[in-house]
Amino acid sequence: MLDLDRLRSIELHAAPRGHKVVGTLLLGPNYNMPPRTRISVEGREHLPDEPVVLAMNHTDRYNYWPFQYWLWRHEKRFTATWVKGKYYENKWVGRFMEMTNNIPAPSKGYVMTRDFVNTMGRTPTSEEYAGLRELAGGAEVADGVLPEAIVTKPRDMLGRNYNPGSESYAECLAALLLEMNEVFLQLNETAFAKRLHLLIFPQGTRSIRLSKGRIGLVQAALRFKRGILPIGCNGSDKVYPGGSPWAKRGNIVYRVGELMRYESFSEYHLPDGVDPFDPNLAPEHRESMQALVDKVMLRINELLDPEYQFGDDEDSDGVQGAKRFV
Repeated sequence: MLDLDRLRSIELHAAPRGHKVVGTLLLGPNYNMPPRTRISVEGREHLPDEPVVLAMNHTDRYNYWPFQYWLWRHEKRFTATWVKGKYYENKWVGRFMEMTNNIPAPSKGYVMTRDFVNTMGRTPTSEEYAGLRELAGGAEVADGVLPEAIVTKPRDMLGRNYNPGSESYAECLAALLLEMNEVFLQLNETAFAKRLHLLIFPQGTRSIRLSKGRIGLVQAALRFKRGILPIGCNGSDKVYPGGSPWAKRGNIVYRVGELMRYESFSEYHLPDGVDPFDPNLAPEHRESMQALVDKVMLRINELLDPEYQFGDDEDSDGVQGAKRFV
């Protein structure tokens, strides 16, 4: 699982050996031998030399692998990718993630869900997950919604000691997330220092149709003063229709849009001294960041074939609730 110590142990590399091993032993033969998977990249002239934030739609488990393979083979560049903490639940999958330059995002949803599983031995129901979110916000939760142990049981909450006699559940959770976030931000800083592009899926979950983006993408761009490069992925869901890492025969087309340079969205820059990752950020700043994310998502939408573009309600057709985190 992803706890504070595990997060602190992660190292990033300018030319990750894991990328090369996977590319050579799995992806190369898979893409270059029958049945062949064809990878096309349109707009490659928009790829900048400086490291930036790559914003891509997320149709399936592996739709970033072909792009990373192409980027290595044709541009001699590598990425660091934001992933969910749930991919560190399994020992071997977690090790694979560490070897291939992934940065697990310590989301509130993951920490609450994982702590619930550790405490109760099962995944929270939809009602319980909603109750956890209320509790984390400092609200009173109706009797019977959550097991009493979640509030009253002393325990190790993913690397921080929770003592109900000295602090509330919300206070412990907030303190833990603050510590984890500091490590997470340092990993992002390291990625840019090593000239790695930072790959982020702004939807936050897999979905065939593009759905509303979350502000994490913009938080990173503003915090590290980096440009945003929109990329549309088309056809990968047909090549990777399930959980198998072996690609089927097919065509994957990536369309790279024009770089949104940091200076070009100056109207969305936050005032000096304001941290975009501050959990207590004023609502107006969050609204401003969401507006910029919406602008990025429209750019991505223009790079997609009709079947992958926004649906009528912009909702995700992927998993919801606690299932997103375990």
